[in-house]
Amino acid sequence: MFIKNTWYVAGWDYELIDGALLARTILNEKILLYKGADNAVVAMEDRCCHRGAALSQGRLEGNCVRCMYHGLLFDNTGACVEIPGQESIPPSLKVRSYPVETVGRLVWIWMGDKALANKADIPEFEYLTNPEWHGMPGYMHYKSNYQLITDNLADINHIAYVHTNTLGGSENYIAEQTQTPMERLENGFKLTKYHLNSDLPPFVRKFVKHMPKVDRWNTVKMLVPGFFFLESGFSPVGNGIEKGNREGSISFRNFQAMTPESETTTHFFWVYMHNQREDVDQISRSLSASILEGFYEDKAIIEKQQEVLDADPAFPLRAIAADAALSHLRWVVDQKIKKERAAA
Repeated sequence: MFIKNTWYVAGWDYELIDGALLARTILNEKILLYKGADNAVVAMEDRCCHRGAALSQGRLEGNCVRCMYHGLLFDNTGACVEIPGQESIPPSLKVRSYPVETVGRLVWIWMGDKALANKADIPEFEYLTNPEWHGMPGYMHYKSNYQLITDNLADINHIAYVHTNTLGGSENYIAEQTQTPMERLENGFKLTKYHLNSDLPPFVRKFVKHMPKVDRWNTVKMLVPGFFFLESGFSPVGNGIEKGNREGSISFRNFQAMTPESETTTHFFWVYMHNQREDVDQISRSLSASILEGFYEDKAIIEKQQEVLDADPAFPLRAIAADAALSHLRWVVDQKIKKERAAA
């Protein structure tokens, strides 16, 4: 079950350069994405309404795409505008199109009622277009339900054990951290965790040599159905980060988006950004490699978790105190799905 009336990330803008016809399954629906001659992104059903051929195997012609099975041409609204050898075109000969927007280097798609699609509702990650922030956008494919990934992100405590030697740095992270009360949002939650007088994690030690001990913070905001925003950083010990003092600190910004492909597979889009002024490209590449290493640690656990749950669908997931945020996130998703069903 998925929320339909919401925006999902369909891809990065760079995936649609050079006339690419991008095939991507979203919420079990096969979608074709492309950028026309007018530079506008188009999203339509990846299936010719004539004989069911994949339009992603077709040919881009201006703002239109031609099916390369029998030559039918579809415009950017999904309407058939040409049938080779036939003058009349039945009005019913069309494929479904979807509202789509490009915001912050990301391509966003609306899978539900077109009348409800509002560009202003797209979650904002302003650092993607801020020239002072740098990072390498990435994509991964998970063989798991998207909510198993959001569960993982909603509980930062997992970095102490899953990422001890990469992103975490110590199993003491859980025992020694403090946090602000979780702020329950209409569409998610927000909280900040602090770990004072700690060691730099390995991924930062690769390019930071002047901070043997640091105070660390992670401010997490998550929005349904699957968006993760992280403001994090490391400050010299005793600077008072818990009181808002960021002087002399090193900061990072992280965005991750989980888009369901199916009930058991997920598209995972991410970018990890820094604002250092020297060695910008080198640090961007180092961060990308380190974060990928951490993601693969998550991926191994989460995909195996999906296999375990598939083997026993009746297995009940139980909660502990650290699950407050992920439980709230799942509750919000359930409420939105119920609301959509009731309206339908």
